[in-house]
Amino acid sequence: MAAITRLINRTTCSSSSVSYFARRSFSHAPQRVDPKDRNVQWVFLGCPGVGKGTYATRLCNLLRVPHIATGDLVRHELSSKGPLSQQLSEIVNQGKLVSDEIIINLLKARLAAGEAKGESGFILDGFPRTINQAEILEGVTDIDLVVNLKLEEEILLEKCLGRRMCSECGGNFNVASINMKGENGRPGTVMPPLLPPAHCMSKLITRADDTEAVVKERLRIYNETSKPVEEFYRSRGKLLEFDLPGGIPESWPKLLHALNLDDYEEKQSAAA
Repeated sequence: MAAITRLINRTTCSSSSVSYFARRSFSHAPQRVDPKDRNVQWVFLGCPGVGKGTYATRLCNLLRVPHIATGDLVRHELSSKGPLSQQLSEIVNQGKLVSDEIIINLLKARLAAGEAKGESGFILDGFPRTINQAEILEGVTDIDLVVNLKLEEEILLEKCLGRRMCSECGGNFNVASINMKGENGRPGTVMPPLLPPAHCMSKLITRADDTEAVVKERLRIYNETSKPVEEFYRSRGKLLEFDLPGGIPESWPKLLHALNLDDYEEKQSAAA
């Protein structure tokens, strides 16, 4: 798969608010080219609950590349009755972690299948999670951009504790209403709740592991293992750190701007 021409060519943003929320760690600033001529080989990182899947999916739809989450690869293999399904079933049933070797093999197979079908790239969601995985991934494919989504831990905790799922339709919602005041020059953060339609309201359930103690432990573990991964990509000039300024309506256009895609969405809409 041909290497991507990186999207970022601005050394400064035209908006001071975008400059605050996006911090680039790139080794150089290449010329801008039309996204339709690019291959996209990206990774999305971020703490549990930050919204990696939401923003990665939106960008995949915009750029017309597949969204690849390793959890989905494992679930697909489990349901497919393929060569690894029994081994994976035993691992999952025992509550153990799936090994890096298995995850990488699943990912290699998925990337090879996508390339055979003519896919123009991919966005990996939440992988690699450790420095070992990042090093192994380098031998599998060329990653050209790593977007690290960030939120204050207090906000992440509220978001995770506010997550709800409809027991009937399976829809995901969030009842947390976040309004954090800015301090020390940092803008405030406002995230309105993502409420369900009326017919789902009485059927909302909370995940058993969405408790304060469990969420804090997940965040602690993630922060402990993610720092080396961030530094790994920062040292290679591939890391874009993006502080989410609010909910989707506020964050999405700023993320597009940071990725040099702020006018691409309009072109796509006009062409549709």
